[in-house]
Amino acid sequence: MDNKSLWFISELNLDPFLIPPGAKYPIFLLGITIYVFSIICNLVLLTLIVSRRNLHKPMYFILFSLPLNDLIGISAMLPKVLSDILTETNTVQYPLCVLQAFLLHMYGGGILFILAAMSFDRYVAICMPLHYSSVMTPRVLVCIVALVWGLDFVLNVSLFSLQTRLPRCRTRVMNVFCDNPSLLKLTCESTAVNNIIGLFNTAVMQAVSLSVQAFSYVKILLTCVLSGRSEAKMKAVNTCVAQLLILVIFEVVAMFTILSHRFKNVSADLQKIMGMLIFLVPPLLNPIVYGLYTSEIRQTLLRVMKNRVSL
Repeated sequence: MDNKSLWFISELNLDPFLIPPGAKYPIFLLGITIYVFSIICNLVLLTLIVSRRNLHKPMYFILFSLPLNDLIGISAMLPKVLSDILTETNTVQYPLCVLQAFLLHMYGGGILFILAAMSFDRYVAICMPLHYSSVMTPRVLVCIVALVWGLDFVLNVSLFSLQTRLPRCRTRVMNVFCDNPSLLKLTCESTAVNNIIGLFNTAVMQAVSLSVQAFSYVKILLTCVLSGRSEAKMKAVNTCVAQLLILVIFEVVAMFTILSHRFKNVSADLQKIMGMLIFLVPPLLNPIVYGLYTSEIRQTLLRVMKNRVSL
């Protein structure tokens, strides 16, 4: 079959996991449990922020984007993977493959930009408490959230729009889900431009996110140390440690996945597993770390549960 005919073929084949006999259903049940738990936790966090007036504050307005982004990431990846494991079909239509890849890349960039926005909010709250309400106005909040999602969207559209110029000469996606590197491997043409734009976008996301977070947390730590108040220091620890932990986990897994596509001696199954962890770990941990670890959300949740039980 020549390359021109492959251009019009819509169905692609995914590269499945090598699952031992009898392990299909336990793996599927484990995956469903993880997915349902993550969905419930993130929906609870979203519902609390929307429905409880005491959470209608700038910090939680920005935090709202985090569980929303987590729902996009895990829902774009895990149901399709679990469906393929259960049915053993491992096929996907090309437009849906591109859509899945786009949503997963939106999720990855979204985490970085949202964490940056949250760190800036904490910087203003801790370092400039008297000016917090005048700085974090509703207009500023809308601009911050619009910038987070808008910049993420523009960078990913610029990346995936380049896919349309490349003819396909293969139909096998060398992964259990679709992403930009796997889509690029479907062509026999030069992907140098795509790789350059992809690396540039990654560098922009990392530079913007890490620079904002580094500035914010250094300022927070300096403010707390110089204040000499144990209460302020504890506030800094509670603010910084949880977010930095999630950031480090995401960065390590994401960087390994990005680099693994550029080295041929990395195990294919290990590459798949590491790639999936990016879309599993944050959606599982974020609502726990940023929700239950935040005293106001934890107390609000306990109050709601107590009222439900009393009814």
